[in-house]
Amino acid sequence: MVALADIINYCDDLLEVAQFKDYCPNGLQVEGAKDITKVVTGVTASQALIDAAVEAHADMLLVHHGFFWQGENPNITGIKHRRIKRLLQANINLVAYHLPLDAHPLLGNNAQLAKVLDLEIEGRFGGNGGGSTAIAMYGRVADKIPAVQFAAGISESLNRQVLHIAPDAREKQSIRTVAWCSGAAQSYIEKAVDLGVDAFITGEASEQTAHIARECDIHFFAAGHHATERYGVKALGEHLSQHLDLDQCFIDIDNPI
Repeated sequence: MVALADIINYCDDLLEVAQFKDYCPNGLQVEGAKDITKVVTGVTASQALIDAAVEAHADMLLVHHGFFWQGENPNITGIKHRRIKRLLQANINLVAYHLPLDAHPLLGNNAQLAKVLDLEIEGRFGGNGGGSTAIAMYGRVADKIPAVQFAAGISESLNRQVLHIAPDAREKQSIRTVAWCSGAAQSYIEKAVDLGVDAFITGEASEQTAHIARECDIHFFAAGHHATERYGVKALGEHLSQHLDLDQCFIDIDNPI
């Protein structure tokens, strides 16, 4: 059993929360039990994940996508009311880390995505201030690989059919250097172009993304917002279990987006 305040302080320090300007509050979002024995981790605080955390007798639900996003309706009504009511009834804490969990150099979504896809990390870019707040990464594959084989490998590793926009040029059909950013980071494609890499991987695509990829001769891969962001919160939960002696489990509520 670990005090809630100790877990929050530990995570805030580990993820350097104070360094980020985010679109939502990081840390404790809905307060529940003061002492924590069981933690459930997951990507998004949906009703399905909350219900699963209740069934698992969790004291804390730790997620990447929590509540209270910038620009959303602040009223506790409808879906938000039902979700929060369920948490309060079960005395479960909701704890969320967004950009800090994308950016962490070991436990973050992008560091973990590199591990899953076997990418060598060489540096970081993007974010809201550079340095430790840069959330995207760049690097390379171990050996040059045909783009179609690379795409198949992403699909297999993430268990999600990847969207691949490829350049027309014959000499551009292999991949060695890569940039990536999990989630909805399709706007980073031009930053990837500036880096001079062969390919850019993210979760989602917009209409203009295909045109940019084709006109800039860069391979673009959209592998799913959820699929690319399963790994950071899972790694954080495992880290907390090892360092704070907590019982934890990751529950994957699938999302095709």
